[in-house]
Amino acid sequence: MQLIRPYRPADQNDAIRIWGEIGWSRNTLEDPLRIQTTVAAGSAMVGLIDDSIECFVVIAPGMIRYQDEALRFGCIASVSTGRVARKQGIAARTTAAAVAQVAAEGAHVAGLTTFELGYYNRFGFGTGNYLHQVTFDPALLVVPENRRMPLRLGHDDWRQIHASRLRRIHQHGYCDLLNPEATRIAMFDSAPSFGLGYRDEQGELTHHIWIAAESMRSGPYQIRWMSYRNRAEFLELMGLLRNLGDQVHAVRIWEPPTLRLLDLVQSPRRANRLTKDGAFASGVEAHAYWQMRILDLVGCLQKTVLSGGELDFNLHLTDPIERFLPEDASWRGVGGRYRVHLGAPSYAEPGEGPDLPLLTASVGAFTRLWLGVLPASGLVLTDELTGPPELIDALDRLIRLPVPTPDWMF
Repeated sequence: MQLIRPYRPADQNDAIRIWGEIGWSRNTLEDPLRIQTTVAAGSAMVGLIDDSIECFVVIAPGMIRYQDEALRFGCIASVSTGRVARKQGIAARTTAAAVAQVAAEGAHVAGLTTFELGYYNRFGFGTGNYLHQVTFDPALLVVPENRRMPLRLGHDDWRQIHASRLRRIHQHGYCDLLNPEATRIAMFDSAPSFGLGYRDEQGELTHHIWIAAESMRSGPYQIRWMSYRNRAEFLELMGLLRNLGDQVHAVRIWEPPTLRLLDLVQSPRRANRLTKDGAFASGVEAHAYWQMRILDLVGCLQKTVLSGGELDFNLHLTDPIERFLPEDASWRGVGGRYRVHLGAPSYAEPGEGPDLPLLTASVGAFTRLWLGVLPASGLVLTDELTGPPELIDALDRLIRLPVPTPDWMF
């Protein structure tokens, strides 16, 4: 018999056992604190088979930026399943119940990171765009040397580091996890690690970087995140990385969506050729690590402003999550028939309008279209989205958005 219910403090040892079986636990005295911190960042659900906890799903509340609007965001922060429960369906049902919970709590959008692309499509998630991970020798940065001494930041500074992250510059697609424990657990997961940053005259942490490294001596250093509010703060942090170049031979960083970091690196192709196949190889890799899905179609389109014109169409939306949901779940997905208007403003309402073109889509494909991950003409080729050519062309012309990037490793 299977049962899904909210996590209880007494479930802690079972959560540690599951994490140990899948390699997430370090088998140290720190494990209980890591579980407690993870749950404190939001909430959790567990799936039981014959009274044994075999699945542990963590949820974290947040916000997502859609152009100039802030929408409520529900993060499925982790899904972990014990060895004996694989292919038993408990992970699918617990994950679906967690998505239904964040939807019932008012989130517009849900998101997660995935161990394999396509796995969470069955819950209505659509894959995000590629992100670039850039590796370079910090000594080759063509930015001014940083003459201002930074502050040392450690694990005890998690509250002010989290506050600094929330104050960083925000762009389309950026996500925030709201509880400070979300940053604290991320600092646990990136040990050995440390931070460097700067305060203003009032003592507030204004901008900083958090760095992890297997070798503190020479790197590569992995920049887990970088928080800044303007150009001057960004350049100061890049200058700080340059200062490390006397000893550190490689730095890896997720490229902000509006930048090309190689613009700031001297002779990057030469460096790539010289370091190829080495421990400090320079270069650029592309990864698609996140997926998102709409939980509230009407609410999302109420926050959508597209200034390039207006477009009306009928939408037949399918949502595969319903077959995994508990019978008593108040939220049943967003599948159905809608009349949609895109423009300034936009809206969606149940039903259909007469003589309007029809767009048929899965919620994952429509989420990708709405976020600006891919144009309609691309989704027609590779995803579950179909419509007459005239409608697809009109959607391409109208939905032209900045590249969406969460800028937060969930």
